[in-house]
Amino acid sequence: MNEAMRSPKQASAAQGPAPAPPERTGRRAAWLWPLLTIGAVLAVYLVGRGVAELFLIHYGDPASYANDWGGPSIAGVLAVHSGPGLAIVAAGAWWWVRGRGARS
Repeated sequence: MNEAMRSPKQASAAQGPAPAPPERTGRRAAWLWPLLTIGAVLAVYLVGRGVAELFLIHYGDPASYANDWGGPSIAGVLAVHSGPGLAIVAAGAWWWVRGRGARS
C-alpha cells in the first residue's frame, strides 16, 4: 500500500512514536513577571472600584449617578463600574477551584 492510500492513523503509526513534549520547569519567563504585576494591580483596582461604587452611589438621588458611565439608570452604572470587578472575582474563583480539583 502506498503513502497516498494510507489513513492518517496508519501513516502516523508507520512513522513511529511522536517525540515526547519538553518538560516544564515550573519557572516563568522574566518578561512575564511585569505583565502579571500590572494585571494584578489592575485587578485589585477594578475590584476595589466595584465595591466602592456600591457604597458611594446615592441610591435615592438619581441625579448623583445620571451623568456617570452607564447612566442614567442605576443598573447601567452598576454594570459598568462593578461588572468588571465581579467578572474578575468570578474568574479568580473559577481558576482557584479548577486548580484545586486538578491537584486532588
